[in-house]
Amino acid sequence: MAKLTLHKQTLANMNEICAWFSSKTANLSYPIYSSYDIRDSGYKVSNVDANIFPAGFNNICPTDKETSIALMNKYIVKHYGADVKSIMLVTEEHTNNAFYWENVHTIRNLIEAGGRTVKVAIPRELPEPLKLTSSAGNEVIVHSALKDGELLKTFKPDLIISNNDFSEAYEEWAKTVTDFPMNPPRELGWYQRKKSTYFKYYNELVNEFAAITKIDPFLLRVETELFEHFDIGDEKSREELAARVDAMLAHLKAEYQKRGITQEPFVFVKNNAGTYGLAVIRVGSGAEVKEWSYKSRKKMKAAKGGRDVEEVIIQEGIPSVVQADGASAEPVIYMIGSELAGGFLRTHAEKSSTDSLNSPGAVYKRLCVSDLAINTPGCPQENVYGWTAKLGLLAIAHEAQELNAVFKGYQPSSMCDKT
Repeated sequence: MAKLTLHKQTLANMNEICAWFSSKTANLSYPIYSSYDIRDSGYKVSNVDANIFPAGFNNICPTDKETSIALMNKYIVKHYGADVKSIMLVTEEHTNNAFYWENVHTIRNLIEAGGRTVKVAIPRELPEPLKLTSSAGNEVIVHSALKDGELLKTFKPDLIISNNDFSEAYEEWAKTVTDFPMNPPRELGWYQRKKSTYFKYYNELVNEFAAITKIDPFLLRVETELFEHFDIGDEKSREELAARVDAMLAHLKAEYQKRGITQEPFVFVKNNAGTYGLAVIRVGSGAEVKEWSYKSRKKMKAAKGGRDVEEVIIQEGIPSVVQADGASAEPVIYMIGSELAGGFLRTHAEKSSTDSLNSPGAVYKRLCVSDLAINTPGCPQENVYGWTAKLGLLAIAHEAQELNAVFKGYQPSSMCDKT
């Protein structure tokens, strides 16, 4: 099993890995939080998606929520100083999603438990604050984040923490709040972020990590290719995509055969700038692309906010051997800064081990990364999934550099938690 090999090799080379990770984090700026979808097929464990504006803090293990209070406080003090007391938490605008507001309530609690004041706001005009109720019955009061709104006339945040994924650029609003540090920076939003860039850096970092841990990088890589100028309505574009899909499947089949892997390769075609599991389709051949039904074409036509899908990635499909209560599952790891903060298993009773599980009907089960602090050698699952997430964090930090994301007021600091 890849997981046990990775666990053994990370434990055997932990000092070298930590020295490498610390040297990386010392020279990079990384966001206050992030989350990672992990797939474990038995023959490899890889990161298949990364979210810089995570929306599921309410789902992490209860013990992890408790330990995350100290992690949140440590990140703010370390990177912005102990004087940061007033926070504006800028969120998404979808006010009808009660589960999202439980996520916001959880983030607010993590920050307020460190002795800070938190005001929740959205980047649009509101005639008066909204009183919303989360899925667990908690009240969240939402203000306008506009500079001439009532909130900012009297409340001066030391830091803006963003939980809006900026699928829209909000450029006019952004110009009015430049006086305040913002983390994660708006520049890391989906209006310009690309999955292809993230996975380029992730796979490069896997190669470095593999050299230190003395493993085959195949165990952690996820093969990913960019397909530009995608037009779902154009037959020629679909034919070109189909040919690229077949080429990747042939490459994967050869790599699998080298290693005695019998799994029939498949890929996912994903929007290159997407979130919420939108515009993602599993395919097993180029012919499937050519034969996409009207429903499939419609799914690949638009992303969040109705934006057109103009680029896609073709990504190696990794089946999941993980199960919870008899249903297919995938680990999701949450980080605060460069430290593991929490986790859960995303399960879906109606999906197979090769399907995307990030879809309506998903259920969340327990996975606690805080167990690592008690017994790292005895927690191969949390250890391996955790290091996959840490590689993802470094990839995001490299993305931030490439996008010229501004971490105003941020003080770099190296960190490696051996748990």
